[in-house]
Formats: sequence, structure tokens, C-alpha cells
Amino acid sequence: MDFQLKTLTVARAAAEKSDVLIVLVGSAPLASKDPLSVQIAAARKAGDLPDKAGKLLSLYRPEDVAAARVVLAAIGDGKPASVRSGVIAAVNAAKAQSPKRVVLAFAQEAEPAAVASAVLAAADASYVYTATKSKAEPRSIRQVTVGVADAAPVGAAFEQARATVEGIEFAKEWGNRPANHATPTMLAEAAKGLGKLPGIKCEVLGPKEVDKLGMGAFAAVAQGSAEPLRFIVLRYQGGPKDQAPVVLVGKGITFDTGGVSLKPAAEMDEMKFDMCGAASVLGTFRALAGIQPEINVIGLIPSCENMNDGRAIKPGDVVTSMSGQTIEILNTDAEGRLILCDALTYAKRFDPAAVIDIATLTGACVVALGGVRSGLFSSDDALAAALEAAGESSQDRCWRLPLDDEYAEGLKTNFADVANVAGRAGGAITAAKFLQRFTA
Repeated sequence: MDFQLKTLTVARAAAEKSDVLIVLVGSAPLASKDPLSVQIAAARKAGDLPDKAGKLLSLYRPEDVAAARVVLAAIGDGKPASVRSGVIAAVNAAKAQSPKRVVLAFAQEAEPAAVASAVLAAADASYVYTATKSKAEPRSIRQVTVGVADAAPVGAAFEQARATVEGIEFAKEWGNRPANHATPTMLAEAAKGLGKLPGIKCEVLGPKEVDKLGMGAFAAVAQGSAEPLRFIVLRYQGGPKDQAPVVLVGKGITFDTGGVSLKPAAEMDEMKFDMCGAASVLGTFRALAGIQPEINVIGLIPSCENMNDGRAIKPGDVVTSMSGQTIEILNTDAEGRLILCDALTYAKRFDPAAVIDIATLTGACVVALGGVRSGLFSSDDALAAALEAAGESSQDRCWRLPLDDEYAEGLKTNFADVANVAGRAGGAITAAKFLQRFTA
């Protein structure tokens, strides 16, 4: 989708040629006296357009407006979360008419973060998955012009948001694909494609290289599948060579049957999403290529399937991780932590400033927090605070959960250094305690 930024008053936005004009109306008074602004003020005074973010009022062929359809969308206090609510509601309403060109204009002055939120929300509301449909109907919206009172102060935020959209949609594309269209080999090819972008390099390791590194936990999960594993290493260098990188580790289980500890059949199709950590890392590197920040970032993606055949790991098996620690596999459906522990050990070679692991690690976290916030675990208070702030800023919020040593008691076993699961209680925390062993 093509995003453009223009300096547009409400009057100038009304003169822009488009299929739909969306006007984002905050709670502050409107200073302009053009016909559309007067009409908006009258609608607000009459109570037809409440200030609550997300409330809409649709107009058809209003006087002195080039677009046939106008959607007035309330954005309340004009903060990013309110703008997101207003834009998503308006774009969803406008989609019914299959518009191609949309003008999205702020009726009042907008902060850079609010403009960025509008771009992200417009993309999110109009996204359509098409990769495996024979008669796909892609998003109708081809162009969105964002109008603000003065484009100059918000230009950098707009460009960053536009690049972020490319990254998010890259992640969505791979996250949504069925497992037979997103194998470890296919993920690796997608990563190699990113390696052609400015500032990005890609290296892909196969089974032989992984065995040579001693990644016994990762290799054990992959051994029950006909699809060969892939270990993807992405590098972005925007800072000085001696600057310590941030390492992103993404879980890349492209399909998870649960292994011998087989999952229930109901909704097992959704286990194609078990590689969304990997998709997030891929999307981040797509965004980095567009934003070009002055930092260094490493992306590590251990990718394989968790399947059943005669070679598949069994409950009670003991494997040796890259760190040298032995692991008793009590539950083969707790496989994500097995591939991630070796990736976390590999991350140490980069002497990183921080390591951030992103994973659909356990449903216990959703039981704890629902679908509103993601679980956050960290032994570093400053890093945790930075990630919480990033979550608030991006409107993808998280919640920090504890890492008390007592939670690790259930991981003790007589047959290895550590078990891969503890009891049901605190399942997300015990998973984090397992991985913490490989970060020291």
C-alpha cells in the first residue's frame, strides 16, 4: 500500500480527489470556517459525532467535497491509542465500498506519534491475506494520503511508520501461511531475500552445521520430521563495528503436533502459528532495512517442525544442549524451549548488549494474561522497563512476570541437569526459568 504525506487543512483535504475522505476529529475546537469544518462542528454540537474515539458519522456527497463519501471519525484526546481506534473504525467502515484512494486528514494539529499511529492502523485495518488463495481479492485500498496541518515536523515519524508497516506485513504474511507453505527451508529463503536489502546480511546453517555446533536440543526436536532444520542468522549493521549488538531470537517451529505428547486434534491447524516469533524477527529486519537506524542487530531463528516418526524424541529421553547442559524431555510438546536454549547459547558469541527472545512459548501465558498483553520476563530491570515502554508506545503491551528462583524447583530431575517442564502451576514462569539457565 502506498502512503503519502501532505500538508492539508480540512478545506484542502476536501478538495483532494479520492474515493473516501476520512477526517479524524479530536475533542479540541475546530478553528477553520470552511464548509466541511462548519459541518463537522455542527455535528459535534448536535451530538451526532461524540468525542469518544472510534465513533463515526458518514456523509454522502457533502457540498464542496471532491470525494463522494466522507467518514468523520472521532479520535478523542488525539493520543496514539485514540487515533488507532478512530482510524481502524473508519477504514473498516470505508472498506465496504472497496475504495482505491483514501485521504486520511487530521482536523486538528497532530503529534508525530499520532501520525505514525494513523499509518499503522490504516494498514492493519486494510490488510488481507492472499498468498494461498486461487482467486484472491487483495486489499482494495491502494493509496492513502495522510493530511496534516504541517507535514515537516511529522515527516520522520511518518517515514518510520511506513517502513514499520512493511515489516509488520512481512511478519503477518509468513505467520499466516500454512505449514506446507512456510517450511524451515522456505523461511530460510525468505531470510536470504532480506539479505539483499541495504545493511542486511544473511547466513543459513543446515543439519550438519548445527550438529557440528553441538546444538543437541535443537537437533533432537527436528529429528522426527522429514523437513530439514534451518538455523538462520541475520545481521544488520547500522552502528560502529565495535558497538555491541542487540540480539533477537525468534522461535521458528513451523508446525507443532506436540510430538509423541500429541496435541488434541481440535484447532491443531493453528499450530502453524508456532513460528510467529521467527516471523517477528524477519519482520523486524524488513523494517530495519527501511528505517536504517544507527544500531547493530543480530537475528537468530532456529526453525524446524515438531513431528512424529520412528526417530522422534520420546518422553524420558535425555539430550545434550550446546551449552553442555543435559535435558530430560518429560514432554515433547515443550519443544520451543529446546530449540531456543541452543539459540540463546549461540547468541553469546556476539557479546550482545541485550538478548530479546520472542516466542509463542506456552499457552499458560495466555491463560495468565489473556489476549491483551504479552508476558515479559527479564532479569535486567532497565531492559524490562525499556521493553515495557516500547510496548506502550507501539500499543502492543506487555506485563512483567516474576522469575523467583523457587519457580525452578519443579525443573529438577534425577536423570539430567534439568527437565524441560515442571508442573502445571506457573507454566509460563517455569518455561522462562528453563531458558534463563542458558543466558547466564
